[in-house]
Amino acid sequence: MIRALIFDFDGLILDTETAMIDAYGDVHRSHGLPFDRELFVRSVGHADYAFDPWRAFGPGADRAALEGERRAFNRSRSERQPVLPGVLALLADAAAANLRIGLASNSGREHVEGHLGRIGLFGRFDFIACREDAASPKPEPDLYRLVLARFGLSGREAIAFEDSYTGSLAARRAGLWVVAVPNPSTGHHDFDHADVKVASLADCRLGELVSRFGP
Repeated sequence: MIRALIFDFDGLILDTETAMIDAYGDVHRSHGLPFDRELFVRSVGHADYAFDPWRAFGPGADRAALEGERRAFNRSRSERQPVLPGVLALLADAAAANLRIGLASNSGREHVEGHLGRIGLFGRFDFIACREDAASPKPEPDLYRLVLARFGLSGREAIAFEDSYTGSLAARRAGLWVVAVPNPSTGHHDFDHADVKVASLADCRLGELVSRFGP
């Protein structure tokens, strides 16, 4: 029986990933330099992907200053991001069904909780696991196992919602049912290991998912 839903954050609840990528482009444009957006997009969701976003500036660039510019652009873009379609309805349906609601994110707690507070969703989660709470980030299963342990559940009693290959693989490794919800930055990822793939959380019906993954 399904007893919990566990959500990723970046790219699933808010499209902070597109905002982040666009912020790198903003810095490049402000300095009159080209930005290889396609190459950068391939790095999204991959914790160990080696890519230097500042290589166009050369080896002598002040990377700390560039990062400061990037953060300013990113903050401005991220704070304008709306909650993605289907999130609020799915959270409301889960609460009405007395399901536990968790969040497992590779991002830091300050980032996640700050945005959740801004969009009024902080109190909607029974437990939030962030990067600093586990020994290894996704694609390792540690964050999901932490949430499951907190809820006292097995993997087959929970459904994970993820937008990236890395996150969905972490959920699969932890034994959860996996719903993949690619966003514009992760549409090229491999989701063959997911149980369901949808274009948006607005396409998810809780009753249908519970019946599909339940006993």
